[in-house]
Amino acid sequence: MDRATFACSTAFFRDFGNSSPGALPGDHVDFIDKADSFTYSDFFRDYLIPNHPCIFSAKFTEDWGSRKNWVTWDGKPNFEHLLQNFGEAVVPVANCDVKEYNSNPKEQLPFKEYVEYWREYIRNGYRSPRGCLYLKDWHLSRAFPEHDVYTTPVYFSSDWLNEYWDAVAVDDFRFVYMGPKGSWTPFHADVFRSYSWSANVCGRKKWLLYPAGQEEFLKDRHGNLPFDVTAPDLRDKRIYPRYSQSQPPLEILQEAGEIVFIPSGWHHQVHNLEDTISINHNWVNGCNVAVMWCFLQDELAAVQREISQWKDPMDDWHLQCQLIMKSCTGIDYKEFYNFLKVIAENRISVLEKGLDEESSSQNNSKAAISTLGMLHAVFDLKRTVKVLSSLSANEDFRRLDLTSLSPSPEALLQHLESAIDTALL
Repeated sequence: MDRATFACSTAFFRDFGNSSPGALPGDHVDFIDKADSFTYSDFFRDYLIPNHPCIFSAKFTEDWGSRKNWVTWDGKPNFEHLLQNFGEAVVPVANCDVKEYNSNPKEQLPFKEYVEYWREYIRNGYRSPRGCLYLKDWHLSRAFPEHDVYTTPVYFSSDWLNEYWDAVAVDDFRFVYMGPKGSWTPFHADVFRSYSWSANVCGRKKWLLYPAGQEEFLKDRHGNLPFDVTAPDLRDKRIYPRYSQSQPPLEILQEAGEIVFIPSGWHHQVHNLEDTISINHNWVNGCNVAVMWCFLQDELAAVQREISQWKDPMDDWHLQCQLIMKSCTGIDYKEFYNFLKVIAENRISVLEKGLDEESSSQNNSKAAISTLGMLHAVFDLKRTVKVLSSLSANEDFRRLDLTSLSPSPEALLQHLESAIDTALL
């Protein structure tokens, strides 16, 4: 991060707090053609901070191992290569033809069985009595770290979600999707209202994007979001009374090799127009961590409303609300504190010990911090202080037993503010 971008980010979050000034990109999505003329600071300033989508050309992925080895000469999935390398893996597969609540039901299948199904599906004219099956949310990089699949572009390298979950060795938010023509993902916003990026290894996708806030006009009279935003019943005012107030979605046609950047909190629906393989990350950083914190507060409030009748008779009602929220979202307030702590301590390490040449040469979160530079570490700390201050003052957080947190929130805040002051001297 250069000094001009640091100054721009500081001014933005001072003037607009946690939200965009409200300018929407209209019906146009920028296309980034050349890597050599587009810097990290360009992306940070023009897309991350204002929370606008963009598309990166296939030039940004042309050196990936997956684009060279997973695709046949005519642009189709290279089933033989994939079977040779991953045939014995067990993968999560969704049935696109079945609705279960507001998603598709999933099952675990051997990868070789899924490829056999996919080939048969193609031979039968994209029909099967089993329905349209879509391999989704496969943690391939975690299961096969030795394979040369892809390298995360520098633009997406400030990735607090995967930095934290790698540190605690529990999970990650790096996925591979594979599916036939006609497979699709229903209308949704990403986990924790994170950013996402999605690269087509092969195939084509159609994206329907709604800027944050537009989803309110798409809710039915019970407050539920639609499963499919292309369904004709959305035009029925008796069911969706505010649909006519919504703006049309931004439509993106994503070609092979291209990367789509999806802004934080934008709802979207995705259709595979051909047999398609994609690589997808969810990620949070200093630009949208406050959005994640707002989302968690909204989720807890929803849980509290649902079980409000048990508040008086239940001694540990507040703890139970946290447990339910964690089961629904994957995180509670105490783990969110630990999330902020890990990110902050990693940045303090960079500021106190300097940039480590050995770390810079590796492909991990420490390398990303080193590559992005000292000013980025200061920016991250400033944003962490902002959210941590809000968390520490939150009544629901203060009601919890915080004695297990080390250091205490107050001590951590003091350390962060001291580190920022020292770095800016």
